[in-house]
Formats: sequence, structure tokens, C-alpha cells
Amino acid sequence: MPVLTAVFPPLNRPLDPRGPRFAAALTTVVLAGVLLAGRSPMGLVLLAAQTAMFAVGTVRGPSATPYAWVFRRFVRPRLAPPAELEDPRPPRFAQSVGLAFASAGLIALLAGAILLGLLAVGAALAAAFLNAAFGLCLGCELYLLGRRLRGRLSGPAPAPAPAPVPGRRRLRPPGRR
Repeated sequence: MPVLTAVFPPLNRPLDPRGPRFAAALTTVVLAGVLLAGRSPMGLVLLAAQTAMFAVGTVRGPSATPYAWVFRRFVRPRLAPPAELEDPRPPRFAQSVGLAFASAGLIALLAGAILLGLLAVGAALAAAFLNAAFGLCLGCELYLLGRRLRGRLSGPAPAPAPAPVPGRRRLRPPGRR
């Protein structure tokens, strides 16, 4: 069982934020290769492999992808411990956004809609590059925006209890002494 947890860590375990950025750098390289290769067999294989990476990240979480394994095995041991850990839900949502764009690109390229396919790959490449180079995870930001909007749609939060005033005694309910 320890081998299984080393390969597939728990889904809710906090992430080292440098791991998703490392994965985004590898994703940037792979998707740039797809744009350079186009609809050739090499481009389709690269895009299919990247789509599978996004699928694993969506289903099992970003810490279960092969990119995360490489980071944990070879990169993280050479780094200082992270200053803080990150909630895995936003990067997992970002993986699903990447999966949607990569799948759309793969389907479009296979169907012969080359321009549409390359545009979808280009959008995924731009998002991966922003994450790798600047730490701006667009999918994570979409996740957080959705959480804020969902909170607004469900109604206002209950009013907080008033803070006690220093020097004033609390009122007791009637009948209690």
C-alpha cells in the first residue's frame, strides 16, 4: 500500500505551489511542440498525451500526474521546503479547464478543423505559460471566481454576532440569573 500512496497521493493533501508551476512549464513545452508539429502524427500524439495528463489531473488531482511524480522525485528534494502549501481544489479545476481545451483541440484536429484545433491548443498554451512564467493560474482564478459568485447567489451571509462592548455587562435572557 505505501507504493500506491507514493504514486497516487491523497486527493485532499495540500500542494507545494511550485509543483503545479513545474507541471505548467512541462505543459508549455508539450503544447508548443503540438503547435509546431500541427496535425502531423507527432503533434496528435503529443496532444493526446497532454490530454491524458489533464485527465489524470482532473480525476485523481494534480498531485497524481506523472509531471507531479517527476517534481516530487527529482526537483522538490533539491529545494527548500515551501513557505506555504496550497489548496488542491483550484489546481484540480484548472486541470479540468485544460482538459476541455486539449480535448477540443484534439477532436478538432482529428476532424480536420485545423484552425479551430490550433486555436484551442494555443489557448491552453497561453494559460500554461502564464502559470509557469508568472504564477498566474487562470483556471485557479476561474475556480475562485465561481466560488465567490456561488456565495453571492446563495444569499447574504448571516450577520455576525455583535462584539461585546468593554465595560458593559452582557444581558441575560429573562428567567436566568
